[in-house]
Amino acid sequence: MTMIGWLQIAIFFLAVLITVKPLGLYMARVFSGERTALSPVLERLEADLYRLSGISPGKEQGWLAYTVSMLVFSLTGFATLYAILRLQAYLPLNPQGFAGMAPDLAFNTAVSFVTNTNWQNYGGETTLSHFSQMAGLTVQNFLSAATGMALAVALTRALARSKVSTLGNFWVDMTRATLYVLLPLAFVVALAFVAMGLPQTLDASVTATTLEGASQTISLGPVASQEAIKQLGTNGGGFFNVNAAHPFENPTAFSNYLNIFAMLSISAALVYTFGELVGNRRQGWAIISAMAVLLIAGVATVYWAEAAGNPILTALGVDGSAGNMEGKEVRFGQAMTALYAAVTTGLSDGGVNGMHGSFTGLGGLAPMFLMQLGEVLPGGVGSGLYGMLVFALLAVFVSGLMVGRTPEFLGKKIEGREMKYAMLAVLVLPLAILGFTAISAMLPFAVASIGTPGPHGLSEILYAYTSTAGNNGSAFGGLTGNTVWYNTTLGIAMLLGRFAYVVPVMAIAGSLAAKVKVPPSSGTFPTDGPLFVGLLIGIILILGGLQFFPALALGPIVEHLAMLAGQTF
Repeated sequence: MTMIGWLQIAIFFLAVLITVKPLGLYMARVFSGERTALSPVLERLEADLYRLSGISPGKEQGWLAYTVSMLVFSLTGFATLYAILRLQAYLPLNPQGFAGMAPDLAFNTAVSFVTNTNWQNYGGETTLSHFSQMAGLTVQNFLSAATGMALAVALTRALARSKVSTLGNFWVDMTRATLYVLLPLAFVVALAFVAMGLPQTLDASVTATTLEGASQTISLGPVASQEAIKQLGTNGGGFFNVNAAHPFENPTAFSNYLNIFAMLSISAALVYTFGELVGNRRQGWAIISAMAVLLIAGVATVYWAEAAGNPILTALGVDGSAGNMEGKEVRFGQAMTALYAAVTTGLSDGGVNGMHGSFTGLGGLAPMFLMQLGEVLPGGVGSGLYGMLVFALLAVFVSGLMVGRTPEFLGKKIEGREMKYAMLAVLVLPLAILGFTAISAMLPFAVASIGTPGPHGLSEILYAYTSTAGNNGSAFGGLTGNTVWYNTTLGIAMLLGRFAYVVPVMAIAGSLAAKVKVPPSSGTFPTDGPLFVGLLIGIILILGGLQFFPALALGPIVEHLAMLAGQTF
């Protein structure tokens, strides 16, 4: 570890902090239906979209109608993307002449992008046409992110309002998220990426002559536009197989910085938007603080573990002064690789600029554990916020049990009904992750897909289901996931992680919206101070630790201890 590395990390978090308030205020105005700087340009287009689709923007929906609208929209998106991937060979903009995807891989990919997971069991530059990349994947990058933002805003309204039966209009919220937030930011970031050297062309490839005189075909395509929304929408799916480790997705230290900044900016600012909409900015800052503490701890853990190096390689005569550089790009180094790994897994982004499977045991454990905490640090665009609010409800419920009072959060009494839905939501992740991991570890044909036997092989399986159930999308890399078993079960894990989680969350929203908002009293536990932040962090760690520590002890923890002892498997 170096002072320069820590300075790079500190400057990054400072840059994100500076943007939280202005971007958060802007999004609060967008979702409140107020005029913004972009209204003169986009108001007419927004009104035309409502008119053409038959939407009445003034008509609000209850939690059930809002949720059903979201589910119908997601199902339509899945069916459309599945058809594009299967029929790719007959669709335009296919200069490489790629065939359509196999049914199981198309299912996995369509589910992946509709759920904002973007797990990829294929190499983009060798499998997908430009049409599939643009009309299929890039479109879903926008829509899945906008869906998450809409759901988070609906839960926010439930906490802000008093004794109402409606949460807004899903179609309006999703349209505004796309038009006023995602599209303008993606346009700016895409132009910045083009200026930094990312390709943006409909050409299939270019032929180059190597130093040895051989001919090399280099894939091209509309990379910058997909990269921009990939990060802003916390999607993470790369145009190329090696994701942001590819020089055409991430050519320089500046593009690397912009990649990480783009993936964190909206998710962090949405928490400030939450504080603004509920009329308590201090509450927003309190939640941001809890997120920041855990995320920075994750960055520090990965940086320390990777900078410390691998004693086994040192014993073989490899210079360990640079730390563990296996699977990393020299142009980024330890600090920026550690920052990228922690941020992409603290979010539900999933893009990578280094191979997590090549990290040390402890360095690989940290990103996995950050996902297992629920993808709330600050999580995916929208999904991280509503996930964190579930933990906040659990925290105030625990505090109420401690002092013998009915717990309250932002003036809403938290009772048994909300707790049942909250526990139903938080149990989805361990059931999907541990259940599918246990089954896969016992099936010979599933075990045959691992790249490295022993504890690391278990980590590959555990990481895969952790990533998909958490709607992250990153991978350890050693697992051969393009099989019928993994395409199917990983797809089911993604569906559970997105929809089996969000339905009880929306039920919580409906229950809270109907409650009377009461003013705080002398006995009300304050939820915008350091005591609540500490309690919230404790609840998150306890749930993550108790649920996943036994499995982690069999995989990355054993691998870390063996590395320290100089043993290999």
